[in-house]
Order: sequence, then structure tokens, then C-alpha cells
Amino acid sequence: MRSIFNKFMTIVCALMTITGVKQTHAQSNENDGAVTTVLTTHSSDGIFNSTASYTFQVNNKYKNTEVGKVSYLVTTETGKKVKADSIHVKIDPQDIKSYNFEISGLKSGFYKINFMINVSDYDDTTRKAFGIRPDQISSQYGKPADFESFWQNATLELAKVKPEYKVTEMPDSGKDGRRVFSVEMRSLDNLVIRGFLTEPATKNKNKKFAVLLGLPGYQVTLGPLFGTDPDIAIFTINIRGSGYSRDVINVRREDYIILNIEDKNKYVMKGAIMDCVRAVDFIFSRPELRHDNIIAAGGSQGGFLAIATSGIDKRINFCSAANPILCDIRNLVHEVDWPFIDIRKYVNTRPGLTMDKVLDNLDYFDAKNFAPGIQCPTLIGMGLVDDIAPPNNVYALYNNIRSPKHLIIFRDLGHEIGKKYVVYEGRWMRDTFALF
Repeated sequence: MRSIFNKFMTIVCALMTITGVKQTHAQSNENDGAVTTVLTTHSSDGIFNSTASYTFQVNNKYKNTEVGKVSYLVTTETGKKVKADSIHVKIDPQDIKSYNFEISGLKSGFYKINFMINVSDYDDTTRKAFGIRPDQISSQYGKPADFESFWQNATLELAKVKPEYKVTEMPDSGKDGRRVFSVEMRSLDNLVIRGFLTEPATKNKNKKFAVLLGLPGYQVTLGPLFGTDPDIAIFTINIRGSGYSRDVINVRREDYIILNIEDKNKYVMKGAIMDCVRAVDFIFSRPELRHDNIIAAGGSQGGFLAIATSGIDKRINFCSAANPILCDIRNLVHEVDWPFIDIRKYVNTRPGLTMDKVLDNLDYFDAKNFAPGIQCPTLIGMGLVDDIAPPNNVYALYNNIRSPKHLIIFRDLGHEIGKKYVVYEGRWMRDTFALF
């Protein structure tokens, strides 16, 4: 299972060094040596109940005494200064000094913190992030009153489109004891979308497989995924305008997220989410696939699609979303550059269109608004220094989920997850599906 999810997520599993070791070597100083700093966070995941606690260690390998200061700066995720402090330091040659910092009195939420050292022969900054009582985070923005009816109508529109499934085995593509099929189907607006189904080869004609529905990241092409688990079939779907489904919608990467954003009924993400629902329809059309053992899984945009699909379609039995984007969108506007740089450019080219109108439409595509509808076990992964799916916003989503849930935080990672997530995901999925 681990190999399946490593390939699917396309993640960088090598964790950053926890201690945050940094060093510099003397270049112009006549005394060879170095200063090394080690920042220790007194929380394995960077989450604190009240007081954030750190130890900053300095090792002076120079022959000179290093004199200066060690300081920290705490800001909100949007860069607003919250707290700052500094201490004067004097570190003798070949000496090691440790300085403890306690940051208290902060409101619930996530913060960025920079630790700076400025001494005679060395200047450096170590950047971290931490959270204070994130279980209390909630968005001040609610969902539209007609949110559920909007998506119910969307599924009714989809149901009127005959899927016209076309499944073709690709015998030359099979490997590792797995058969590969290309899949075509029609989705909302009668668009053709494509994917790949891989199944373990078996002589047991009554064998039924649990299904991993693999959902793509932003403008990612998903081909067949293999793995070695004999109980799992994998269905990867290329949503409209992505990968192998670019027949009608074939736009530049930066234009995809803004396609028809001025009209919620025509917005590209409405069709993309319905493509995922149609993918579930396909799974239900296959007698060899377990209809009660479906996991929707993805990272980044794929994480968003997993949340949205699971919130709409109760046929999903397990949801896994790593670094989901588009969470708590109205609060996201001033926290991240993408996609709002592209959205603002688009708004400026459309007479009569305003950012307020766009946000009114995006309320129907906010991941946090799908969360209350999820009824299956849900796993969320996030990086504490993610500048695309910031932790404040992911928590606004997570705290809205009412079904059994678990969150794995990677304290030193950005828009990525580590091996711990992949392993936990596989084990929880097998437990949920009783694949012992």
C-alpha cells in the first residue's frame, strides 16, 4: 500500500531536518571556524495549548568571542506583527549557549515565528510556524443558504447525461500482476473525461476489489497507478481540462482556475467536481469493484476534490485529503498569492465584474462548506508552513467535519506531506474496509 500512495500523491517524503541546523563558515575572518544554531520546538507537531516554547542553541566554533543578540518575531499568517523580543548574548570561543523562549498570551490560531541571531561573525534567520488551540478555529463566514440545493441540482443535471462508458483493456501496459484498462465516459455538459483502471490479475471470477479513486492535483496528468496490493483496484480520473481530458477545455495552466469564475453555474470547478461524482458512478457500474469500499484520495487540488466529492456523494466510504486547497476562501484572499493573483487579473479585464461577485460564487466551492456533509472517516494532512493551503484555513475545514476524523501535521513542511501520512492512510483504510 505504501508504494501505491507514494506514487499517487507524488510527494516529497524526505522530511526536513527537525532541529533546523544552520551554519556558516568564515570566509574573510582570519580565524577559521563557524557558528552553528539549533532551534528546538518543544512540541512534536508545533501545536501548543497556551504557551509556545522554544530553545535556541548557539555553538561558537570561532576563536573569537561572539557578541550580539538573539531575537524572535511573531507574526500572523498574513505578516502582521504580534510579538517580538531579544536578548543580548556573549558566547566565548568553543562554547555552546542555550536560550529558552516562552511566547504566551496569544489567541487561538496559527502564527509564523522567525528566530534571528546577529553576532560579530554571523547573521541568520530560522523560520518556523506554530499553532495555539487550533481546535477553536472557526470561520466567520458561513455557507450560502442554497448551498445544498445548488449541489443537489448539479447532481440531477449530471444524472441526465448518459455516461456511455467505454472500457478498453491495455494488455501492453499491464505489469506487476495487474491489468490496465483505459476508461472514457461522459460527464456534466456531455463532456468526455478519461481515466485508467488497474486491477490485480486473478483467476477468482468472484473476487471483488476495494477501490482507490485517485483525484488529480492542479493541472496534473494521471496515468495508470499500479501498486502491489492484491485487494485494491485503482481508478485515476483526469477531470475536464486536465491531463487526458483536454478535448474541449484546453487552456493555459494559469487560466484554468478562473475559467467562467463569474458564473457559479458554469464555473469549471463545478464540472470538475461532477466529473469525480461520475467517476463514482463508473465504479458502481463495475461488478468486480466493491461499492461499499471506496476511498477518495488526493493532494492539493486532489485533496479539495476528495473533500468536495465526499461531501456531496455519500457513496464514498473513506476520504483522504492532503494539503487541500480552497479552504475558507474569503479568509484565504489576503493570506496567499495563488490563485488570487490570477483571479484579480481576470476581474480587472471583465467590465462589471467585481471581487465581491467572484467571492459570492466561490462560496459554493469552499472546501469548508462541503465538510459538514461528509459522513465517512476522513484523514487530513497539512504542512505547518504551507503557503498555498495555510493551517488556519485547513483547520477551518477540519473543525467543520462531523464524521470520524484525524489530522496529521508536519511541523516543518510546506505544501507537501511525509511518510507518516502515507502509512497511516493505508492502515486506516484497510481497517475501515476490513482488509486484513
